[in-house]
Formats: sequence, C-alpha cells, structure tokens
Amino acid sequence: MITTLPGLYLVSVGIAKPAAWLFGWPGGIACSTAMLRFINLLFSVGNFYLLYLLLSKMHPKNKAVSGFQNILSTLTLAVFPTLYFFTFLYYTDPGSVFFTLFSYLMCLCGNHKTSALLGFCGFMFRQTNIVWTIFCAGNVVAEKLNEAWKTELLKKKDEKISSMKGSFSDLIRILQFLTEYLISPQNLITLIALTWPYIILVVVFFAFVFINGGIVVGDRSSHEACLHFPQLFYFLSFTLFFSFPHLLTPTKIRKFLLTLRKYPVQYSLIAVISLFLIWKFTYVHKYLLADNRHYTFYVWRKVFQRHELVKYMLVPVYIFAGWSFADTLKSKSVFWILVYFVCLFAVTVPQKLLEFRYFILPYLIYRLNIPFPSLYRQLLELAFYIFVNVTTFYLFLNKTFQWPNSEEVQRFMW
Repeated sequence: MITTLPGLYLVSVGIAKPAAWLFGWPGGIACSTAMLRFINLLFSVGNFYLLYLLLSKMHPKNKAVSGFQNILSTLTLAVFPTLYFFTFLYYTDPGSVFFTLFSYLMCLCGNHKTSALLGFCGFMFRQTNIVWTIFCAGNVVAEKLNEAWKTELLKKKDEKISSMKGSFSDLIRILQFLTEYLISPQNLITLIALTWPYIILVVVFFAFVFINGGIVVGDRSSHEACLHFPQLFYFLSFTLFFSFPHLLTPTKIRKFLLTLRKYPVQYSLIAVISLFLIWKFTYVHKYLLADNRHYTFYVWRKVFQRHELVKYMLVPVYIFAGWSFADTLKSKSVFWILVYFVCLFAVTVPQKLLEFRYFILPYLIYRLNIPFPSLYRQLLELAFYIFVNVTTFYLFLNKTFQWPNSEEVQRFMW
C-alpha cells in the first residue's frame, strides 16, 4: 500500500543500526515507534537551520530587517502547521522537506552537483520532488535569462525589467526574447553546461518511470494522475489562509478592486476560464469522501458538498487569492515567476486527491521568496500558526473516535 520510495526507511536504518550497536540497544528499542519518530525530529531541527540559511541567503542586504526578525521568520516557517504536525509522526514530509530545502540552498550557493545529489535524496522520499530539482535547474536558467534580458533592454535603452509585467504586448516581447535566446546553439550549450547535474537526475527519473511503468510504486489504483486544474485553486486558497497577514490586507483588497476596475475584460475572461475548469476538471478521490480522520474530509463535506453551486461561487475568492499571491512575488524576475508557476502546476494539477501535505513545499518556497513582512505581520503569522498547532494537537490527542467496523482508536489529523 506504500506508494513512495524507501528514502525514509533507508535513513532510519542508517541511524537506528549504528545507534543500536553504539549503545548496545536491542532491536525492539532501536526500531521502536518512539525512535522512528525521533528521526523526523532530527529532520525538523535540520529544517529550522536550513530555513534560517535560506532566508539569510535570499535577503542578505536588507538593513530594515533585524537579526531578530530573521530568527522570527525562521521560527514561523519551522512551525508551519501542516509540516510541524508530522514532525512527531513517522511520515515522509520532514525528510522530504529537509532534502529539498538543502538542495535549493546548494543551488543558490552555486553547488549544483551537490544540489542534484540532494535532489535525488528528496526524490527517494517522494517521487514528485523531482519537480523541485527541475525548479533548481530553472533557477539557474532564469538567472541567465534575466541577465540577458537586462542587457537587451540596455541596448534598446528601454524601461527597466521591473516594469515588464503588465500588458499583453510586454508578454509578446518576453516570449519573442525567450524564443530567440533558446534557439541559439551557443546559449543552449551554456545552459546545459550550467545545469547538467540536474539534467542527469531528470534522465534517471524518466528511466525509472519507463522501467516502473509509472511514477507510483505500490498501490497505483489509488494514485492515478489526472488533469485536476482546481488543485491550483485549492493551493491558492490554502496559501491565502496561512499567509493572510501578508495577502489579506486592506491595502491589497483596495488595490485588487482598482485592478478589477481597470481591466474588467481580462478578469471576466479569467473568471469564465476558471468556471470552465471547475466544471470539467473537478475530481473527487474516494479517500476524500471515505476517510473522516483528515481535515480535508470536513472541508469538502462542510463547504463543497453544501450545494452544487458552492464550488463555482468560490471563483472570486480564487481570483483574489491568485492576484494577491502573484502581487507578493512582483519583486522576483518574470523568468523566476514563470519557472515557479510551471513547477507549481506540475506538482499540484496531476494529483487527484486533495491532500494538504502536497502543498507544503510549494508553500514554503513561495513564502521564502516574498519580501520580508513587517514585524507586526510576522508576529501575527507566528501567533496564528501556534494557535492552529495547539488546536490540531489537542484534537489529535483528546478527541479520539472509533469506526463502527474497527476497535482501533482513530484520531483527527492533517
């Protein structure tokens, strides 16, 4: 029934076996539930340090941000509820996040061979992490494209790149530049020379898919790929919920309404496309309807199953969430944004099951890349995460229940 590769179990053996030999523990202790969960606690400590290093690397010269705020942001992301909950259970998430963040950090430091190797470790924890290896390669490519684009603009004595994110004509110019850049053999050779470690890993991944007959191991029937476009809407709503101090501000709402008034035709078209995607591409996994231990079961039942029209009525929320999400990334280059959204699409849309754990990595990478918020918003975000964690742990530990056909105790969880 296990559908992931044995990365977590190999690491567990690599830690438990030497510990048993060193301390003279019997197998029952070295491979006990507590010891196995302790391994994820180690990953959690590693994640805290990696988040700190990533924030320091991405925001190095921000004088407005104190060391205290850097630590505060690190702490906030380290206790991100969906990830933090599984720190204390034997799940793949803490290890998957650890190796992916480590790979991202090495990529930003220019150690691409190390980054690809760590990407392979992340892939061994969860197959879909190959997308974040591609993201690391995309970071390198986006940086080169951005340099070339700036040179192009200087030649034409045109506007700065930051102003190139508005009209349709701007988009056409960027696409023309991309086409011209990528059809040049010299440019392609340069990009391949920079990203070859990632290319090798992607080739290995496709070889695995070919030999295995698919990306999933184990129970394939429950994890079939499909074009589940509303997963993007669910991710944006999830991000709006957990990043509300940054995304749901009065200033943002006013700015969004002004944008709506300025571009009514474009946003009407987006709304129509969204309605069509929800109508034709909404899938409901059997686990979502059957497993009442998970919060997604209650979100689906209490919100989406309340009435057939609810899923369509949420389109304005999705559009605002998408706009606000993109607006917070405007400090990034247009090429980085393109790479991120392609990877976000690849990691969410093929999933039939609505599962909040699938959103952890795209959320963390988004959150790491937005500008540092004010101290007030950081404190509000941290307080909110602590409140959610306390609530979920209380429900897990104290509000147990039983299924009619089983004597085992069931617990509420993400």
